[in-house]
Amino acid sequence: MPKVTILGAGSAVFAKQLMMDILLTPGLEQGEFALVDIDGERLELSHQMAELLIELTGKDWRVSASTDRTQVMADSDYIINMIEVAGLACVRPDYEIPLKYGVDQCIGDTIGPGGLFKALRTAPAWLDILADTERLAPDALVLNYTNPMSIMTLVGVRASTLPIVGLCHSVQHTSEQLARYLDIPYDELVYEVAGINHVAWFTRLERDGEDLYPRLRERARDPEIYEQDPIRFETMLQLGAFVTESSGHFSEYVPWFRKRPDLIEKYTRAGYLGESGFYANHWPQWREAGDFEIKQYLKRKARGRDPRVKLERSTEYASYIIEAMETGRPAVIYGNVPNTGLIDNLPQDGVVEVACLVDRRGVQPVHFGALPPQLAAIDRWHMAFHELTAKSILEEDREAAIHALMLDPLTSAVCSLAEARAMFKEMVEAEKDYLPEFVRR
Repeated sequence: MPKVTILGAGSAVFAKQLMMDILLTPGLEQGEFALVDIDGERLELSHQMAELLIELTGKDWRVSASTDRTQVMADSDYIINMIEVAGLACVRPDYEIPLKYGVDQCIGDTIGPGGLFKALRTAPAWLDILADTERLAPDALVLNYTNPMSIMTLVGVRASTLPIVGLCHSVQHTSEQLARYLDIPYDELVYEVAGINHVAWFTRLERDGEDLYPRLRERARDPEIYEQDPIRFETMLQLGAFVTESSGHFSEYVPWFRKRPDLIEKYTRAGYLGESGFYANHWPQWREAGDFEIKQYLKRKARGRDPRVKLERSTEYASYIIEAMETGRPAVIYGNVPNTGLIDNLPQDGVVEVACLVDRRGVQPVHFGALPPQLAAIDRWHMAFHELTAKSILEEDREAAIHALMLDPLTSAVCSLAEARAMFKEMVEAEKDYLPEFVRR
């Protein structure tokens, strides 16, 4: 009977989806959820939602909840980490201060100035979580969804002896998009992906043994298709492969699309296609809307009405990992794991995203080989950013964090070294209440 602890469960919509996925998994008839969040009010929403999902699915699961993780996490089999540290307080300075220096971010939570400062704010809590897990649930598998996911996973595997895998949904969602762009049934698409999170590449796209890249390039020259994903199509046409992250978010990972107003106008579009400040301007409202959605389910249930919860298992990997490990039914997922010879031409001490076989033995990464050199070069650039950020966190080295910012592709495209240092100092001053002491000094 698996015990699943969800940290950051106050993110009620995502917690709802992960719990629903697990409850809808064949063979997981009994188990326990332990929900944790420092926001008691939002935690209670997720607690009530969990009870409702258990009732709707008819599964024999129980649920506990606490603002103190040490009270509920003991003997967990799976730890799902999805915490957010000082997000509401810092989402504006993460976007607005870099913009003063010409660094125009769309999402800004995994890379660039926003991603760096999110890592610096989040790491202390993450390291505390791992220490508590080693003490209270030493046999647990840790599934990390918290952004910046690659950096948090890298910090985790270096600081802890626990098995840790970083998870995202960009491979699943992008493969579904590619099937639509190619106008073929999704179950006929055969693909292989490798790289790093958000900068992983579809190195193989086939149907019945036929290479689909010529067809995709032809489709990309149709303005109606190109406009649905302009930055990713442009990247594919120029560099030879389709990338896993959305056009808007990926535009922050490279220096070619956001460094001048004319390029922003040419390549970016509204929303997830590259809108400036899209995350900063909308995330607080999305959070409120998500809480409202959960409250509506619960209100309808309290009034004796159909709560109108659509019971559907998503493509998030967490439930498939738990299913494979608990039932022995194997699964293939794309996980973020240490590069132990998996991708030959990327740093072997970093974290990469590759296919992984999962069964009762756990998560087993599959060797990929070498990426095309132009793609590997882009990934190595980001792995250097990850490396410096992890060094800063683990060694309490403020200068390493500044060097990471200087090497960030988008920042370095528009800022001098002195400007990057000045930006770092200004962001520290704005966010000092949420940063570790070594950064504030």
